[in-house]
Amino acid sequence: MREEQKKSVKNGVGRLVFVALSFLIQTVWIIMLFVYLNKYSTAISLFSSLLALIVVLLIYGRNMNAAFKMSWMVLILVFPVWGICLYLMFGHANVTKNMRVKFEKIDQELFQKIPQNTEVCQKLEQEDLAIANHARYLWNYASAPVYQNTDVTFYEDTTKGLEAQKEALQKAEKFIFMEYHAIEEAESFLGIKDILIEKAKQGVEVRIVYDDVGSVVFINKDFVERMEKVGIHCRIFNEIHPVLNIFMNNRDHRKITVIDGKVGFTGGYNLANEYFNITQPYGHWKDTGVKLEGDAVKSFTMMFLEMWNAVKETDTNYDNYFPEIDYKAKESGYVIPYADSPLDREPTGENVYLNLIKYAKKEIYFTTPYLLLTDEMVRELTLAAKRGVDVRIVTPGIPDKKLVYQMTRSYYKPLVRNGVRIYEYTPGFLHAKQCVCDGKAATVGTINLDFRSLYLHFENGVYLYHCDAIKDIRKDFEELFDVSREVTEQYKVEPSIPHKLWQSILHLFSPLM
Repeated sequence: MREEQKKSVKNGVGRLVFVALSFLIQTVWIIMLFVYLNKYSTAISLFSSLLALIVVLLIYGRNMNAAFKMSWMVLILVFPVWGICLYLMFGHANVTKNMRVKFEKIDQELFQKIPQNTEVCQKLEQEDLAIANHARYLWNYASAPVYQNTDVTFYEDTTKGLEAQKEALQKAEKFIFMEYHAIEEAESFLGIKDILIEKAKQGVEVRIVYDDVGSVVFINKDFVERMEKVGIHCRIFNEIHPVLNIFMNNRDHRKITVIDGKVGFTGGYNLANEYFNITQPYGHWKDTGVKLEGDAVKSFTMMFLEMWNAVKETDTNYDNYFPEIDYKAKESGYVIPYADSPLDREPTGENVYLNLIKYAKKEIYFTTPYLLLTDEMVRELTLAAKRGVDVRIVTPGIPDKKLVYQMTRSYYKPLVRNGVRIYEYTPGFLHAKQCVCDGKAATVGTINLDFRSLYLHFENGVYLYHCDAIKDIRKDFEELFDVSREVTEQYKVEPSIPHKLWQSILHLFSPLM
């Protein structure tokens, strides 16, 4: 790694540590103030206890997932002062109101650029009413149209996906949009960077958005300045600051590349070395992605422009980014790129998975790096297994976060005792987020089976039906099963009482991780 990259990483880690310490000091100060007041004033102590009870009752009455309710209620009842402070900072419904209004304003204009083709909907309804209902849900509640005239290519290996991206980037003529949770200015990104610089010189409009927390250990803030000097426009989503900021809990976890509105890429991988096994801190890194060509790319363009203008609203005319493309797809499958936002109070990512589980008749398979499930998801997975569906979930064999890994394993028992089969990917860390159902429908994207992805992060995915790529996704699962260890029987064994207690604690607070 070059000296400037080492310096950037060092500076990024230092900034993250400074912000974390600042947060901790501010939080501790607020809590100590309340504790001090409680100690010297009976009235204030009584007031805080009463406030804790009121807050718990309000949480109980909120329209939110039951797992979040239980975690916050227990935390506040056991530690009233500390729990109320944390809830007011991170759990209250109105803490992101200003950002929600901002996104809604931007979306009012952008959603007009991706209308639903009623003929496509009617054709899908004639083919499969259940899938058509899934598509109707995504259109009505996520403004995600269903498309045809789109070819889909699945990449079971990230290096193949990266090479395909480079090849497509070299053909760009008008604009390139890239939005990633994490970018590392190392080998994996440098090849792309050289192409972007050359395209910018040719007059192609190049834009990059990256998440500050996701990239903070990889690059320093001067990355933006250096990109701007070579003609690449760059923005940081949700910058971290040493002042308590509620919205900082909501990160941009999307991974999107758009080229001229004709070609789009997404998947589980970021633009950092470990995703391409250039470095291997957790064994072999397994990830996947897809390429879209045709009409459905418009939805990716919309997602990028939403985030770009949320950072700083500068676009006044979006027409140039939604061109009429001359493309004739080779296949006739249905494609729905969809986004999920923590601001709209609609758990789109989770509902897509739930709808697929309910649709399954023969089999449904998932991969996820983290398995922290809502009661609704556990119930649907186990109910599918009970009615005879072959339900399988593949998780990592080597963890990247040990505590979260323990939480993941704590969810195995209620699944396996009801017929769900669990596999662990023995070669290393499994980061892919995909699902295939009956060989007919599938989804690939950025959405983990955990609370952060399903409720707190900005995410995206692609819903596929009768696309040729579904066969490749199904084949990838078969190859995963061959190199993974099935642990189903192992976790059917009743754990010891101390272990069971520890698992209960992990379960209780997993929604807050």
